Amino acid sequence: MENAQAWGSPVVVGIDGSVAALEAARWAAREAERRRTGLRLVSAFGWRASGHIGDPGLGAGYRTVMLESTRKEIAEAAAAAAEAAPGVEITDEVVDGFPIPVLTAESQRAALVVVGDRGLGGFTGLLIGSVAVALAAHAACPVVVVRGELPSPQGPVVVGVDGSPTSETALAFAFDAAAVRQVPLVAVHAWMDYVADPAVWQLVDWETVEADECRLLAEQLAGWSEKYPHVEVRRAVVKDRPAHALLGQCGGAQLVVVGSRGRGGFTGLVLGSVSHAVLHHAPCPVAVVRPELG
Repeated sequence: MENAQAWGSPVVVGIDGSVAALEAARWAAREAERRRTGLRLVSAFGWRASGHIGDPGLGAGYRTVMLESTRKEIAEAAAAAAEAAPGVEITDEVVDGFPIPVLTAESQRAALVVVGDRGLGGFTGLLIGSVAVALAAHAACPVVVVRGELPSPQGPVVVGVDGSPTSETALAFAFDAAAVRQVPLVAVHAWMDYVADPAVWQLVDWETVEADECRLLAEQLAGWSEKYPHVEVRRAVVKDRPAHALLGQCGGAQLVVVGSRGRGGFTGLVLGSVSHAVLHHAPCPVAVVRPELG
């Protein structure tokens, strides 16, 4: 298996007792198996002792009950992960603190941080709130949000490419993911015409523009195809909105990879509308890779 080197750092998954977290634990376990590394399950417990932020004033006894419930939830997630990937070494811990700082700290020593698309308790609002955005913006490793139906293991990996340094790091992650899974890689490059005046629009040689966009994608893929000669690469150069183009290629995919920021077609992938559209509507897990993480 190409590039199936052992990764020293574990795959970390955030657990909160939700069904989505269980699916994230199963996905993360299989990913740890592919990477030949360990799996670490973490649950953030922000209910501290009386008098501190996070204490609702219900007493130490109630806090003890909730802590025990959290421990049972992480144990359930560990059992689900062990069933999904029996050979993976699994550790789990309930960590004092709140989701964003806890998972950001964990990312400092993780190969990957994995979360579900919707949560309960400490990880509530992963996508529609601030947790997912903050994690994608500040984590020291790539972040995967597990969503959609269980993907086929034969499905391709899809990646958005815009010619920026950010998409180079996304390509590095995506090529490695495709190589380890032994599946094709679909490289999507979206471009739009921004000419508002119909009279000017008619003067533009759109065939030449499209040829230029195809050449840009080919140039950015060239080095990666040399590094991963056994990965089948399918190119999709689409005159379309970036999010729509990416989502249009995700049917049957097992993972879609985006950079955290871009230029041109993929500008603002995390903090703007494109990333939100992909995170909310992709039918498969979404990996967000920051530029400095390549």
